[in-house]
Amino acid sequence: MNEIIDQNHFITQSEINKFLLATLLCGIIGAEREYRSKSAGLKTMMMIGLGATLFTILSIKIGPTSQDRIASNIVTGIGFLGAGVIFKEENRVKGLTTACIIWIVAAIGMAVGSGYYEQAIGVTIVVLLALIIFPFLEEIGDRRFTKRLYRIVKRQHSHGDVESYEDVFRDSKLKPQRGKHQLVDNIITGNWTATGTPKNHQKFVDRMLKDDDIIEFDF
Repeated sequence: MNEIIDQNHFITQSEINKFLLATLLCGIIGAEREYRSKSAGLKTMMMIGLGATLFTILSIKIGPTSQDRIASNIVTGIGFLGAGVIFKEENRVKGLTTACIIWIVAAIGMAVGSGYYEQAIGVTIVVLLALIIFPFLEEIGDRRFTKRLYRIVKRQHSHGDVESYEDVFRDSKLKPQRGKHQLVDNIITGNWTATGTPKNHQKFVDRMLKDDDIIEFDF
């Protein structure tokens, strides 16, 4: 049995170690994605990492004179896989982080397959730290810089104009960014993107709900 395993034409102990290491490193990243209920979880990341490792090993074995022949196409092929998890939801694009992680997991598999273990382990640690720490930083940022879309509809000749609501934004300590405005049959529609804390957003909404001149208010 050992003789079969040690023969270069079948599988070597070094290659077994590479597969095990790729499974471990990519599985750790996949476990974090699974914990956060992302579309690409533990099994997906392990399969991507193992596939990239095997392709890299085969590239080295099959093409001794051009070892990048197969490996170079992993980068292109994994891009199509990553694109499949990106989608648009309302006004936000989701899945970009997962797509990037798929790309990095493939790179980790290639590093393991090429025998660059230190680089693979180092990148895995950096990715895990980023996935664990950044959500907390993003949450802190969201508390101070929450962005919301507002749409205000009112009659043209009612008290004040749509632009006057920008003062209400500022009084509520929000930073407004004017969007598309429209006038149809004496009905004015104004759109804004406002940035501020959730508390200040609520103050603005409460004030708008008490305005009898507003026909429609989306928030």
